[in-house]
Amino acid sequence: QVQLVESGGGLVQAGASLTLSCAVSGRTLSGYAMGWFRQPAGKDRDFVAAISASGTNTYVLDSLKGRFTISRDNAKNTVSLQINNLEAEDTAVYYCAADRNYWEVVRPGGKCEYWGQGTQVTVSS
Repeated sequence: QVQLVESGGGLVQAGASLTLSCAVSGRTLSGYAMGWFRQPAGKDRDFVAAISASGTNTYVLDSLKGRFTISRDNAKNTVSLQINNLEAEDTAVYYCAADRNYWEVVRPGGKCEYWGQGTQVTVSS
């Protein structure tokens, strides 16, 4: 059983930077593609970024490129999401997810096998 635990969320001011982390336990991380998703209050959960199992391929939603960076450390079984120049519109619960298939993480409507419980990010303007 794979468990994902997000951390690093909180209340931050607009313009600040934040790094979210996702710790994976139960399986070695190297066999899974990973993704970050976010869900603003009252809205659907949306894709943010993905990284392949090896870390060779990454993809960030076009509208977020330049501010969001996804990375992973397979030795530490962690995946990170760095967010720069935070905006009020970034306020959401951020989830990490894992799947053996990278394309299942990135494709619209993809169904990841494992999900974390989420971490709240609130940006004050």
